[in-house]
Amino acid sequence: MSSKKHENNQKKKVALIGCGLIGQSWAISFLSAGFHISLFDPVEGVMAQAKEKIKAKLGDLKNYGVLENKNISDYLDKVHLAQDLSHAVRGSIHVQESGPEDLEIKKELTIKIDAATADNIPIASSTSGIPASLYAKDVKGQNRCLVAHPINPPHLIPAVEIVPAPFTSEAVTKAVKNIIISIDKEPLELKKEIPGFVVNRLQGALLSEAFNLVKEGVSSAEDIDKAISEGLGLRWSFMGPFQTIHLNAPEGIAGYVKRYEKMYGEMFNKLDIEWSSVVKLGLEEELLNLYQLSELEKHEKERDNKLTELILHKIKSSKSKKKVKLS
Repeated sequence: MSSKKHENNQKKKVALIGCGLIGQSWAISFLSAGFHISLFDPVEGVMAQAKEKIKAKLGDLKNYGVLENKNISDYLDKVHLAQDLSHAVRGSIHVQESGPEDLEIKKELTIKIDAATADNIPIASSTSGIPASLYAKDVKGQNRCLVAHPINPPHLIPAVEIVPAPFTSEAVTKAVKNIIISIDKEPLELKKEIPGFVVNRLQGALLSEAFNLVKEGVSSAEDIDKAISEGLGLRWSFMGPFQTIHLNAPEGIAGYVKRYEKMYGEMFNKLDIEWSSVVKLGLEEELLNLYQLSELEKHEKERDNKLTELILHKIKSSKSKKKVKLS
């Protein structure tokens, strides 16, 4: 994060409602970016425990050199344990709810947050898959409600899914995206709601096939994990599936689909949709705008350089583990 961004956040405060693992992780993300935070959890003793866990995680980050050269106490001085919900949201520019993944609880909690919070303040939920149109449909200020779903653990993984409901104000969506960017996260805005959002649906599709491969006796769980950690996951750690296949064919994604769509169709008996039709509907145009075929060699070199750096890191990490075991 730039020092200018950090300075701009120094006097800003956010309210974090729910102090479990996700709430704690959000706290570290906001503290690291210079924000003051107000924690609230209705369960007795949880806030004090959360502060201790936040302190420990901040210590880990400092040991790895991730945090700025400050004392942990400088961050903890910006943590306020609120006595109730109204005190937590007072003076906050953003409210992040991280309560239990239960529709009825989220409905009730969001109504309470809405009643206690100034009208112009966004109310975001960390829910993994419950759309705002379900949990906020009876909320008076539903226009400022939306999902900001982090990937666990949020303080380490940049991606945050931004999922507005049909009734969410565009201004609120934009404001939340800007806040996410200000804490060095990567907002992924969905164009419409869908159960499970994008990240869990992609993960679910992979898990479904992984379970099936074990069931059919095709492979062990260990080797399936290696197929990702020592195979697909290496590329996926810095480029997504579309960029990957776009760079895997000289003609880009259109060429890849022409070459392999039939194979994938036979693999799964039948594809849910024709890939070639999606390519023609705008997917190819989007990817060509991002990665022009005339610069394919440059993009391939960038990919290979990143893979080389990643592999060297894995080798170094593996050697360190072996030394620890030997000692």
